[in-house]
Amino acid sequence: MSRPPFPPFDAAGAAKKVQAAEDAWNTRDPEKVSLAYTPDSVWRNRDTHLVGREEIVKFLTQKWERELDYALRKEMWSYSGNRIAVRFQYESHDANGQWYRSYGNELWEFDDEGYMRRREASINDRPIDESERRIFGPRPESEHGQTFDIY
Repeated sequence: MSRPPFPPFDAAGAAKKVQAAEDAWNTRDPEKVSLAYTPDSVWRNRDTHLVGREEIVKFLTQKWERELDYALRKEMWSYSGNRIAVRFQYESHDANGQWYRSYGNELWEFDDEGYMRRREASINDRPIDESERRIFGPRPESEHGQTFDIY
């Protein structure tokens, strides 16, 4: 199997990969999300290092047990060859009802079949009041490709 579009990426192919990743992560389905990665994919997520789909599924399961009502926006920053750089933000709340907006950057590297073999994510969290929320569920198709203000 393969996961088009394939590298080397052009602007349209890179944008399609970014939107597909956003859509998948917004399902909050660890098994589904893990299928975009190679079986031996290497991740750095904040200070956590993972290898392989099994660890990815475990990590995402725990993440979405803590980060409730998670909703994400991604934006392509740059692309070249088999790599894409992304900026993102998401909102979620903890079990006590405290909302957070998390900002980050990701570096992605893909294999020839279109699977991500490396993901490096740097993320910062900011507590917000529920009234400050801006992300409410998955992005409507009419907003695909639009930038999302960082503030």
